[in-house]
Amino acid sequence: MENYTLVVLTLAATIRVATPLVLAAIAGMFSERAGVIALGLEGMMLGAAFAAAAVSAVSGSAWLGLGAGMAASVALALLIGFATVTHRGNQVIAAMAINIMIAGLGPTLGLAWFGLGGQTPQLEGAGQRFTALAWPGVEAARAHPFPGLLYAELLSGQNLIVYLAALLVPLSAWVLYRTRFGLRLRAVGENPLAVDTAGISVTGLRYQALAICGALAGVAGTYLSTAASAGFSRDMTAGKGYLALAALIFGKWKPYPTLGACLLFAFTDAVAAQLQGRSLPFVGVVPVQFIIALPYVLTVLLLAGFVGKAVAPAAIGVPYSKEK
Repeated sequence: MENYTLVVLTLAATIRVATPLVLAAIAGMFSERAGVIALGLEGMMLGAAFAAAAVSAVSGSAWLGLGAGMAASVALALLIGFATVTHRGNQVIAAMAINIMIAGLGPTLGLAWFGLGGQTPQLEGAGQRFTALAWPGVEAARAHPFPGLLYAELLSGQNLIVYLAALLVPLSAWVLYRTRFGLRLRAVGENPLAVDTAGISVTGLRYQALAICGALAGVAGTYLSTAASAGFSRDMTAGKGYLALAALIFGKWKPYPTLGACLLFAFTDAVAAQLQGRSLPFVGVVPVQFIIALPYVLTVLLLAGFVGKAVAPAAIGVPYSKEK
């Protein structure tokens, strides 16, 4: 029974860890399907995490924090679009500039506004945070571990953003493959000249894709500071934007394989957390450094040896000029 409980708790942790990865990876999918490299996900998430935590702490409303986080992330995405779509700048340089700028700007503003060493005040209570939602009959279900514990820990006990992330995957698949907008979005990432010839604005479509990317990355960042944590701290994304981008490549820019990659990376993270402080046969106590590095090592191994040939959209990273 102890092992069964451990497995259920690990799966529940996997869902929670996977949520920001899924949101960010789907955000990047819209951007890259339109031909804009989504390397700025890390900065968008970090900026949204700070804005959401700061506004939530001041206003006392997690919903206002969510709005602020999404607004900050969309603004950063449109700034990348201004540099790369309008002025046809280098997409990698523009995105990395945003990442570096936000990594320093967030703690600086936090120190200036709150005087807490670059952090925001701790968020307390259901008003300032997105807390877990209890489904009906949870306490009765716990009395019957199988399948009651699965219901109590996996289905119930998650916050609203987790459920929204679960709905986002089929919704994004429908938008990309069943709507006119999705068809045009995929076309502009493959052959923007053909889209332009058909009388459709390449610039407009790419800005729309970046706005969607920013909004979803904003929800991911808000989740980190107002749901998974109780406030903003320096570099709290810890490379999750880059992990989401790796999951997107591993999933070959398709929603459901990308979801699988996010769950795999999150499962590794959850297992690593369970290994912390445990003694394994022939190994002894697992070093903390190994636990921290495990998800990233798995990412490198998977992308290097198991992902196969991942063919990116043909026009990704290529500025489009109507004069050409």
